[in-house]
Amino acid sequence: MRIGDIPVGDGAPLVLITGVNVVESERTTLTVAHQLREIAARHDFPVVFKASVDKANRSSLSSYRGLGFDEGLRVLARVRAETGIPVMTDVHEPGQAKPAAEVADCLQIPAFLCRQTDLVVACAATGRPVNIKKGQFMAPLDIRHAVEKVAAYGKSGALVSERGTTFGYDDLVVDMRSLIQMREFAPVCFDATHSVQRRRPGDAASDGDRTMVAPLARAAVAVGLDAIFVEVHPEPDTAPCDGPSQLGYQDFERLITEVRAIDRVVAPGRSRPRG
Repeated sequence: MRIGDIPVGDGAPLVLITGVNVVESERTTLTVAHQLREIAARHDFPVVFKASVDKANRSSLSSYRGLGFDEGLRVLARVRAETGIPVMTDVHEPGQAKPAAEVADCLQIPAFLCRQTDLVVACAATGRPVNIKKGQFMAPLDIRHAVEKVAAYGKSGALVSERGTTFGYDDLVVDMRSLIQMREFAPVCFDATHSVQRRRPGDAASDGDRTMVAPLARAAVAVGLDAIFVEVHPEPDTAPCDGPSQLGYQDFERLITEVRAIDRVVAPGRSRPRG
């Protein structure tokens, strides 16, 4: 499969999917996109910029959702035009798939919605590739059915993202065996940001532990995968959504330096990006 002009899987170079959690302002989103493009280029990574245009899957009515679907897409369109890199965003309802596909190079199915057939089919039918976040409640092999839905209604393919499995009360555990199992039927991405989320029962918003992002990302790349997903914010402690799970620029660049070194050891036969 390809996201824009970037090949994913089947021996292609490891892809970096990164960006802000949600489009919170045009200025911040554009600034982060340009900064991440420069960091990715320094470390020889093909890069996809990801930002949600509407965080509809919130625990509380008071949780921040972004600028709204239409305004968020407008900002993402500007990111794509100014940076030249492909973009990815979430889709929460079947009716959002077509307008989102007019801007985004890849449509993402949120983890809690990965079994919603109408949504998956609508995204696949746009002709865009689909990134399916594996639900926290699912075994790795069960996500194959969602991949088959994409294959039945679309031609651009599916990427499957691991983001941890629910353990106990709202804590997540990453089973690295899932990366190997899912890679048997689809390219696999590891979502290092959302895998470190945690939420105490009854709380209105998720907490997280960003100190675990780098160890889990390093481990996932060592196991073998096709893409790594890390969210970044210029000031994570003040980010309006999922700040405790995001990295600042310095920590992010340190991490992808380590990831690049690991990937060169475990996958020396990968073709390298040109330029």
